[in-house]
Amino acid sequence: MDNSIEIKRSSSRFHTDIDWLNSWHSFSFGSHYDPNNTGHGQLVVNNDDVVRAGTGFGTHAHADMEIVTWILDGELEHRDSLGTVGIIKPGEAQRMSAGTGVRHSEANPSSTNDVHLIQMWVLPDTKGIEPSYEQKSLGEFLTRNELVPIASGKDHPDAVAIHQRDAVLWVGKLDSGDSVDTPDAPFVHIYIARGSAQIGAEAQLKVGDAARLTQAGVHKLVANDENTEILIWETA
Repeated sequence: MDNSIEIKRSSSRFHTDIDWLNSWHSFSFGSHYDPNNTGHGQLVVNNDDVVRAGTGFGTHAHADMEIVTWILDGELEHRDSLGTVGIIKPGEAQRMSAGTGVRHSEANPSSTNDVHLIQMWVLPDTKGIEPSYEQKSLGEFLTRNELVPIASGKDHPDAVAIHQRDAVLWVGKLDSGDSVDTPDAPFVHIYIARGSAQIGAEAQLKVGDAARLTQAGVHKLVANDENTEILIWETA
C-alpha cells in the first residue's frame, strides 16, 4: 500500500447510538476524542447520521466553521437565528457559515421516515465573518461517471460557496465499472456513502470506509457496485 494513502475502515469510526440518533464519526467529535484523529487537512468533521422520524438536534450554537450537509435519504428541516427556515432533500447541498456565531436546529420533519445525512465541517480561511446560509439543488448535475463540485471555495458557479479558498467537496454517483480520478491536492478525503469502490490496485472500500490521501497525486477510483455514491474533499 502506498504510504501516502491511509485506509480507515467503517468499523474503526467513533459511534454514537441513542434512541433518536445513530451517528458514525470519522474524526474526534463531542465526547469522542483521539488526539491523533482530529481531521484531515481542513476537514475536521465527517458525520454519517441517521435521525429518527420526528426527532432531531435541538437549538445549538456554532462559530467560525463552514458546515455542509448532504442528504442521502429523507428530509431535514433547518432553522437558524438568521431567520432561515428550509427543508433539505436528496440532491440539494446546504452550507451554513457560522462566522461570528449562529444558533440553529436540525429536525426530521417526517413522522414516519428516518433521514440519512452526511454532515461535514471545514475550517474557514477567515475568522469572524458575518454568518450566512446557502442551499442549492444540484440533482440535475449529478450525472453518472463524473465528479460534481457541490461545495467550493474555488468559484465553481453551481456549487454552494464556502469560505475556504483551498477546499472543494465533490460528489460522484457511479455505476459498477465507472471510474473517476481523484483530485490532485495536498489532502484528499474519500468517503463511500453508498456501494463500494476500489482505489488503484491497492484497496477495496465498502460503504462507510474512507481513504485519506496526503500528497498522493492522482489515483483512479473505480465503482464496484451499482448506485455507488462517493464524497471527496480536497483541501490544503
